[in-house]
Parts: sequence; structure tokens; C-alpha cells
Amino acid sequence: MWHTHPLGQTLHVVAGVGRVQTFGEPVREIRPGDTVWIPPGEKHWHGAAPENGMVHLAFHEHLDGVHVDWLEPVPDDVYSAEPVQ
Repeated sequence: MWHTHPLGQTLHVVAGVGRVQTFGEPVREIRPGDTVWIPPGEKHWHGAAPENGMVHLAFHEHLDGVHVDWLEPVPDDVYSAEPVQ
């Protein structure tokens, strides 16, 4: 799901292969050891790559009790897009 975080989010991949995308930017592949910072309010999604699993740590704080705003689903063609390196 596309979503935002009012105070941003940090992702750290510990296993597997994943993908992350901020709205309007290309899909990026993420691997163990990668750390990604998503600024406050930035629309994004992240998850395992097709045919793979991924384990990641996600860090974010809440603002007035809100830590995430869930938006629309990520379309299959966006999820399946070839990532940039």
C-alpha cells in the first residue's frame, strides 16, 4: 500500500531482496545492509521483491497518535516494474 508517515520513516534491510519507491520516482531494489530514509509526508511503498522474501526493520515515530496514513494499493504494474540500481 502507498502510505506516508508524519515524521518520516527509516528502513533497514536485514535479509532477502526488497523494493522501495517514492511517488514519482523509479522503483529501487534494496538488499541486506541497505538503509533507506523516507522524509515526513512522502508518499511511498516498500516490500519484498517478486519471487523473494524480505526482512526489514522499520522505524518511525507518531505525531498526535498517528504514525502512518494508509493510501491506495500499489498497482501490479508498478510493483512489477524493473528496479533501477
